[in-house]
Amino acid sequence: MNDAPLILTLAFDEPTFARFDGERRRYFPEMLNVIPAHATLFHHLPGDRECGVIEAITALARTLPPPEVAVTGLRFTGRGVAYVLESEPLAAFRARLAREFEPHLTAQDRQGWRPHVTVQNKVAPEKARALHADLSAGFEPFRFTAPATLLWRYLGGPWDAVARLPFGENA
Repeated sequence: MNDAPLILTLAFDEPTFARFDGERRRYFPEMLNVIPAHATLFHHLPGDRECGVIEAITALARTLPPPEVAVTGLRFTGRGVAYVLESEPLAAFRARLAREFEPHLTAQDRQGWRPHVTVQNKVAPEKARALHADLSAGFEPFRFTAPATLLWRYLGGPWDAVARLPFGENA
């Protein structure tokens, strides 16, 4: 049994992933960039309950069409930059899972959820502020449809892919 925590993220369609991951590779400090671009739904689900976690997510995801997600702007995080995501269906999906996993959630996953994709982090504030200004100047809001969630096992730095859990009846 592996009790290393599980992380749940949102899968992107191919063009959206290419954009976010390309920017992450371009702007994130290379030595620290050990995972692909992602939007985290949960930072720490119980690794020792992997089968139950997969079953719960799969059962709920099957009942929902792939959610549309709006990318509405950029957030300066102090030492980085992130794209802001908005989706009522995705927020409702996450809230239902949070109720399901409530006894196992960490403080980080219990606090308010602010979906985002970080493309830069752990840099000097002035460097982050400059990138935020640069990306904001050319930003145009866009939308994508999320085909699935991705479950990962946290390995102290890199993540190990566990499962792709699609939305919709064909899951």
